[in-house]
Amino acid sequence: MPDVTPELQALADEHRSLDELFGRFLAAATNGDAAAAGRAIGGFDDALRRHTALEEEKLLAPVPGKLAAAENETPGERLRRELRLEHVQVRELSAMIRRLLDGRGDVAGALRLAGNLARRWDAHTAREERELFSGR
Repeated sequence: MPDVTPELQALADEHRSLDELFGRFLAAATNGDAAAAGRAIGGFDDALRRHTALEEEKLLAPVPGKLAAAENETPGERLRRELRLEHVQVRELSAMIRRLLDGRGDVAGALRLAGNLARRWDAHTAREERELFSGR
């Protein structure tokens, strides 16, 4: 990401850290270790919630009471609204995986959701870094 502020670079660095945490979950779940997978997704989920809350506070200020598209929203408002909705989606998937592992040790169920979370997270961070952080 060329020419980004130190604050935006720190957020991008957090994306890579979250990628690593998610990778730990995948490795443990693939090995069938429900306890380790549960700890790993717990760490990912906690960090994801902190990270997205910070982004929403600092970069994605919502239009009060609006998650649906407004007739007159600007492209920037649309981008911020869509990124906030993507945050909701990835947090919900992460929480679902966490519940499967914490409640039942259901590694197979967690792995069935993991691909969806991975695709959404990768697409979201790529879009955020490309469109929001670099302003393109």
